[in-house]
Amino acid sequence: MADRRAVVTGASSGIGAATVRALRASGWDVVGVARRADRLAELEAETGAVAYAADLTVQADVDALAEWLADSGPIHALVHVAGGARGTDRIEDGDPDDWQWMFDVNVLSAQRLVAALLPLLRAGAAESGHADTLFVTSTAAFTPYPGGGGYNAAKAGEGMVAHVLRLELNGEPIRVIEIAPGMVHTEEFTLNRLGGDAAAAARVYEGVENPLTADDVAEVIAFSLNLPGHVNLDLVTMRPVAQSAQHLLARGPLRVRGAERL
Repeated sequence: MADRRAVVTGASSGIGAATVRALRASGWDVVGVARRADRLAELEAETGAVAYAADLTVQADVDALAEWLADSGPIHALVHVAGGARGTDRIEDGDPDDWQWMFDVNVLSAQRLVAALLPLLRAGAAESGHADTLFVTSTAAFTPYPGGGGYNAAKAGEGMVAHVLRLELNGEPIRVIEIAPGMVHTEEFTLNRLGGDAAAAARVYEGVENPLTADDVAEVIAFSLNLPGHVNLDLVTMRPVAQSAQHLLARGPLRVRGAERL
């Protein structure tokens, strides 16, 4: 993969940073994009990825990223991990500013990146035979739950960006992949969603045996990108075994039923 270059957003922490590491480990040239330049610099020193600081909710930053990338050649994969959630209020109690932020960071950032980087992806596909766009959404994109209205709506919107893009690119050698994780225990996602309440964030994962990690999701992302170019994983839904559905979460050790009789 030494001749293939991926742009990974949300690269300063969590799934994004883990994806940079996973792709570098499998030989990709990687550009890690996020707002926090200090975190990116640490990742650059660790992995050899190239860091680029940008706020994807600002059109001028996205345009500057596209111009900077174009100066150094085509790209072969866009991995859009950046996103997030704010709040767990009922719809009637929700803060429109939180909803606006979630729409900007999850949906509009996806549209901005596709519009800006698709010419470079087409150049990459023409050079090497195919290119990829990959969107990390969530099981919240298709499973509603009380208190999730804003995030449900935002991730459903991002999922639809991927679904429509796949149709619009029909006939071109550009894959459109959606990875939709369930419960993932990262250092920031739930903490940020709950306004920095560390105790409340810890309770979300309390007693859950082996929630997904950022590395788990990154491994699936790398696998999907490293498949032969004619194989498209339209949608991968992944959850920890303890989470059978959005509303059905086992807390406590997983045990085989009747194990005491075996």
